[in-house]
Formats: sequence, C-alpha cells, structure tokens
Amino acid sequence: MAQRALFYECFAGIAGDMHLGALIDVGVPAEHLLRELNRLELAPEFELVIEPGKKMGITGTRVAVRLVEDIDKPHRHLSTIKGILTRAGYPPRVEDLAVSMFTAIAQAEAKIHGTTVEAIHFHEVGATDSIVDIAGAAIGIDYLDIDVAYSSAVEVGSGMVRCEHGLMPVPAPATAEILKHAPCRYAGVDGEATTPTGAAILASVVDRFEAPRDLTATAVGYGIGHRDFAVPNALRLTLGDVPDAQAGIAIETETNIEVECNIDDMTPEAFGPLTENLFAKGAKDVFLTPIVMKKSRPATKLSLLVDEARLDAVLAELFAGSTTIGARTRQVTKRMLPREARTVTTSLGDIRVKVVTLPDGSRRWKPEHDDIAAVAERQGTDYLTTRAALSREIDAAIE
Repeated sequence: MAQRALFYECFAGIAGDMHLGALIDVGVPAEHLLRELNRLELAPEFELVIEPGKKMGITGTRVAVRLVEDIDKPHRHLSTIKGILTRAGYPPRVEDLAVSMFTAIAQAEAKIHGTTVEAIHFHEVGATDSIVDIAGAAIGIDYLDIDVAYSSAVEVGSGMVRCEHGLMPVPAPATAEILKHAPCRYAGVDGEATTPTGAAILASVVDRFEAPRDLTATAVGYGIGHRDFAVPNALRLTLGDVPDAQAGIAIETETNIEVECNIDDMTPEAFGPLTENLFAKGAKDVFLTPIVMKKSRPATKLSLLVDEARLDAVLAELFAGSTTIGARTRQVTKRMLPREARTVTTSLGDIRVKVVTLPDGSRRWKPEHDDIAAVAERQGTDYLTTRAALSREIDAAIE
C-alpha cells in the first residue's frame, strides 16, 4: 500500500502567498480555502484575491491577501494568535499545525532578541496577512491528507530586506534561525526568496529535506510569486504516492556536522584520551580509520559527528588534544530506523535493550553490552553463554 506524499521544490524560495497559490493549483479547492478562512474572527480585515499567474512561461495560481485599509492592525502575541485559531473552531490537525508554524517563528524571534517566547510580540508575522497565510497553509495541508512531505534545498536569496527593525541581511534572522538544520541555497536570486512564514511552513510540514526516490505524481501545482527574479518566481508542489517501504525507512532524520582530519604525526596512545575528550565535549560519534598518505606514510583519519551548537567546543578540543592543524567540516543528514530503549526484567536482572523497527514492520533488538557483561561477572559465566541465555528471555518479553 502506498503513502500519500507532497514534494516541495523551492528553487525560488517559499513565501506564504506562493504557498497558498501552489496548494490551490495542486488540488485544494479555492472555495474550501475561502470558506475555512472566513471562520477567522479577523475575516472582515482581509480579502483573498485568487487569479491565474505566469512567470517566465510557467503558469500557475497567484494569491494575494488584500487588507482593509481602515481597520487597526495591532501587534499580536503568540497567546493572542492561538486564541484566534481556537475560536475559529478548526479541526485539531489544522489548529495544531498552524500553532506549530507560529511557535517556530516565536522561538526564532525570542532567540534573536534575547527574550522569551511569551514576551515576543509579532510584527509583520503577527499581521493579518501572515495569519491568513499560515492558517491557509494548515487548512490546505489538512485537505490534501498527506502522510509524508519532502522538500528540496531551499533558496533563501541574497542582499538586504527592509523590516520593522530596519534593513536586515537576507535571509532575515528569523528565517536563518528556523532553517538552520535544513539544506539551503544562497544568492540564487537577488532579494528575499524565503520569508519567515515560508520557513515556518517548511519546518512544520516537511519530514525530509530530500527528493523522494520513487514518487508517482498525481498532481503538480505552481504558486506564482509577485516579484521578478532571474529564475521563475514560483513554488512547485507535487502530490503523489510513494511505496510503503520508502515511506517507512528513516522516519527519524537528524542533521549533524561531520568533521574529518588526517593525522600522521601522533602517537597511537594519544587517540584514546582524545576520543574520550571529544565525546565529553559533545561529539555524538567518533571513529578512526587507518589510511596511507603522501610518501606512503601510514596515518589515521579521525571522523566525528556533532551538533552545530557544539561544533566550536569539539573543534577546540580536537586542536588542543591532537597534532592536526586543520579539519574539514560539512553538513550531513543521518537517516535512522525508528528505535526505542527498553529495560527487560530477566531471571538474572534488568537488561537494557534497544528495539529497532524495520521497514517491513518487523523488529530486531540488541542488548546493552555492559549489562550482559555485568551479569556474566556476577554469575561467574562466560559472556557468550550469558548472552545466549538472556536472549531467550528477552525474545519472549519483546514478542
């Protein structure tokens, strides 16, 4: 059985109005979107203008949120926006998704301004048009009833953009913060290609920032932007089906920084404490590979994975604790099978076990080595015999 998938192609970035246009173009009825948006208490403040659009030969749907000029447009706190969404009476999936998008923006703004989420009051993003963009995004995604969403790398643009605080670099600080773990492309267009609203939509909807390997398309839609770029200013959405096996693999995705260096002038004994210290500073994985360098010189390649937030601390430890004078870094994506940690009570004591779910739904497990070794030592038996005996009990408990 296939899963319903949505693929975002952000070659010209993404903004809230482009996203609404793409949703309509890919199959969300305009009447449904308008009817649901009119449930908002601020419906008298706006008019949704939907019309055909075209950029560089590509036709699609262009959407604009036209505001009523004589209505006061106050800055709003996150709690105020949550109240507006709740009072609209949307289904839980719609409300939760919209709140997730606004929360992503609030968290980014709070970090940038050095305050709390509760203290943040939204400027442009809390304005009526942004609330319409985000509520409409949640309504459209709910209507499409997708199981999984993919996205290409995100074009963010270049230059400067004017906002409430004055001129800001592109991407805007909130956009950069929201997309810090997503693959982005820079300077492909002149101007702001991705807005904070667009970034929040991706952060809340997309499961994997990669192209689906086996997508059978059922519909393709284009949301047409209002500005002119050197590339078609459009967002393409492809709706289709992916096989269960593909949809089930690597449900968990993690973005890390990979660090590598080649070392040919350090005593082998020094690698032990270096590895331990790198783990202590925040490295998530460290491994050594024997290599041969220039002049047939035996050497060791040290590789590690680390969260971006801990990169500086890990690099400082690497340079202080080894003889290397440089290191290569790059962003990598780790795809993982779903797993859970359990503690199984056996006749010989509690054993920690990691249980992994395979793509076909079956499971396999692996006991914690230290727990098996501790039982073997207590019982005075060898490791392999102890593991075999405990495995039978663990099998029965997990089944």
